[in-house]
Order: sequence, then C-alpha cells, then structure tokens
Amino acid sequence: MNKEFVASRLDIRSFSQAGAELSGQTRLQDFSRLAAEGQEHAQARLIDWHARSELRPAPGGDDQIWLQLKASVVLPMTCQRCLLPVDIPVSVDRPFRFVPDEEVAAAQDEESEEDVLA
Repeated sequence: MNKEFVASRLDIRSFSQAGAELSGQTRLQDFSRLAAEGQEHAQARLIDWHARSELRPAPGGDDQIWLQLKASVVLPMTCQRCLLPVDIPVSVDRPFRFVPDEEVAAAQDEESEEDVLA
C-alpha cells in the first residue's frame, strides 16, 4: 500500500519509515519575510523544492529520522550600489535530524553540522 504524503501536514516518522520523497513548487509570496525583501516581481516567483527522508541506524538506540531538503529560487532584489533591480539565484541543500524533544535538540544543535529539530 502506497501512502500519499502532503507537505503541509507531514507525519515525519511515517514519511521516513517509507523512505519517501516529495517535490513541488511553492509561491515565494507564501514566505512573507523572504518576499518582503524582494521587488514587486516576488509575487510571480516560485520556489522549487525537493524533500527526501530516511531512517538511519543510531548506535545503541532507535533509528534516527533524517530529512534532506533542497530548494532554489531566483530572488528579485535591489542592488545596494546602483539601486536597480537584480535577480539573485539562491539555493539550499540542508540535512535535518529529528530528535525526541526540544531539550535534546537544543543540546545537540550547537555541536552538529546538521540542523537538529524536535
């Protein structure tokens, strides 16, 4: 049985157990702080994204939930030198590791290369 996953209400444990992947496009204007930095053209821009999750064995414990998120967009910005519009390509490729609670996340996040989330 294939389970359909929806990014806006994702059960990260089930998503990881299935080794599932999701891809899509989201409007830049849905990210108000990011869109506020852009020109009026930000309304028409789309963020391309891809998420892949898996369970990885952990020494002496339960499997760890990992999520790899890739996203890219071309941001319409204002050049700070000439004050003309300029398109800035931005892309991210970030791993996230999920832990049982906020306390563990706070303790491990400082010393981890990946972002640690509860």
